[in-house]
Amino acid sequence: MVKVGFIVEGDTEKILLDSENFKDWTKSIGVDICQPIENATGSGNLLPKNIVPLVERLKLQEPTHIIILTDLEHDLDKQAVTDRIGTEHVQFIFIAVKAIEAWFLADTVALNKWLKLKDVYEDFPEATPALPWERLKTLANEHNKRGPGSSKPAFALQMTKHHGFSLARAASHLNCPSAKEFYDFLVKAASDDFSLQLLC
Repeated sequence: MVKVGFIVEGDTEKILLDSENFKDWTKSIGVDICQPIENATGSGNLLPKNIVPLVERLKLQEPTHIIILTDLEHDLDKQAVTDRIGTEHVQFIFIAVKAIEAWFLADTVALNKWLKLKDVYEDFPEATPALPWERLKTLANEHNKRGPGSSKPAFALQMTKHHGFSLARAASHLNCPSAKEFYDFLVKAASDDFSLQLLC
């Protein structure tokens, strides 16, 4: 079985990767996730000097791969994020377009469960005018529903635990390529030896 160690940008990413749906899926494809998932607690902490101790803790579990999961947010492009983080200490960097909340917009089933509706579909979850978090607020307002609140981690827990967020469904959205790349990446990790040193 492939063993993957994760370093994540913040609480939302950690909640997603710690969710039962995600862990059940990774087990089903033969990917074992090192526990705990290492939380950098902010993109500003994803710098080489801060990553080293996280990597060293993960290495104690002898992972096959170490992956960083972070957001693009206000950076100009993925290369800017990669340059800031560096690739000396990790094998793969995965960058969600704009922000991880775009994946919640892309899972139409979970999105509709949250809104208690049946026909809401976000056409371009990774191309929202502002960050996806703002789009979630706007969607709720448009449909006269309660918004996501003020806490992104609390909303992530709600989406994963109570509304069944599924990476597979987000990845199947026609316009959420970063979710698909991450999904396909893990499927490939379960079956292949990688020659790549970076995913972005």
